[in-house]
Amino acid sequence: MSGPNLPPNDVDILRRLGERIAAAAQDPVNLERKHAWYALDAGADGRPMILAEAFAVRDEHPPCPDSMLACRDPWARGVERGLRFQLYQFEDLQDDHVIEPFVQTAWRVQVGDYGVQPVRHTSPNAGRLGAMRWDAPLADLDRDFEKLHPRTYSVDRAATRAEKERLERVFDGILGVRIRGEFWWTLGLTWAAVELIGLENLMLFMFDQPRGLHRLMQFLHDDHLAYARWLETEGLLAADNENDYIGSGSMGYTRDLPRPDLPPGRPVRMLDKWALLESQETVGVGPDQFEEFIFPYQHSLAGHFGKVYYGCCEPVHSRWHVLRRLPNLARVSVSPWADEPFMADALGRAFVYSRKPNPTLISTERFDEQAIRADLRRTLDVARGCRLELIMKDVHTLNNEPERLARWVALAREEASRG
Repeated sequence: MSGPNLPPNDVDILRRLGERIAAAAQDPVNLERKHAWYALDAGADGRPMILAEAFAVRDEHPPCPDSMLACRDPWARGVERGLRFQLYQFEDLQDDHVIEPFVQTAWRVQVGDYGVQPVRHTSPNAGRLGAMRWDAPLADLDRDFEKLHPRTYSVDRAATRAEKERLERVFDGILGVRIRGEFWWTLGLTWAAVELIGLENLMLFMFDQPRGLHRLMQFLHDDHLAYARWLETEGLLAADNENDYIGSGSMGYTRDLPRPDLPPGRPVRMLDKWALLESQETVGVGPDQFEEFIFPYQHSLAGHFGKVYYGCCEPVHSRWHVLRRLPNLARVSVSPWADEPFMADALGRAFVYSRKPNPTLISTERFDEQAIRADLRRTLDVARGCRLELIMKDVHTLNNEPERLARWVALAREEASRG
């Protein structure tokens, strides 16, 4: 059933987990969450949506440890890990993540570099978060720009289809299998620029080498767009309108995508997808510099996609007068450093208010439920009348108390139910 060399016991474990996934997908609680996401995206009245991210926790005792894995084969363990994580979200975390009755794999795409590579220096940290610095390969844009070349790409269709067929053999009669997944996290461009010239120079070149910086940003814009067009032409883009990770932590449920003019059975286009744009790296520059050096290139990319989520950790209130001009803007990140009342007034019901509470509230030695409730209450009061999602993200430690994350979800639900 599963192909050669997979222990029968591993197949049995995966199929049993698949049965639990299939049952959860039809659970009324799961179906209500899906309906609520569609309502949020459509602008209908509804409850705040609540998400909590567990995948970045680096504790010795994380919420979903590998000690839970029972399969022996490395490939089977990888599949098992994904299934168990979904079940943890549904059964234990109980936030608004949604389960669909599928397992997924992604196209095997290889992407080249820009002709240069930063030299990274990291401290020994045993797999945990730690300090890093890098030597940017372009020290002077006028002198070094010619070192750059556009990236090249290729796809291994045979390997992708073989993976899909292997999954189909394992989950036959239980779960569907689909090729679905993303090829980037952000199209914001500034992290790519920082990799090439360094964070300090990204800011200094706005004054010292403005023409060179515009040239670099145009190069990165053209390269990112060329890659997306290649994926589109090759039929590799996948829909991201269901329980897909979109933006900086949200879920992709929308009835607006794919666009109505996509003929049935035709490959997904850029216009049928979400895009994340952000520029956390330029938090240290003023809105005028952002508008001159970054925004034109983000604005152009936004027009190629169906819906845009803007922002991550940067406070966007100081540049909102610029960002509001983005085409297809639908959701906006309201980070821990944002002016919440300003953003509530600015977003209203036209855009989703995507609030990111400060993760230190659940990460420090003392888990202060009173402080957590006060933080949640502040957002719920300020954003009253907005289309609200609460996303606890960038959680790297729970002080080895993994139950904290589910408790935050419960507190958020309790406060939200008070209206």
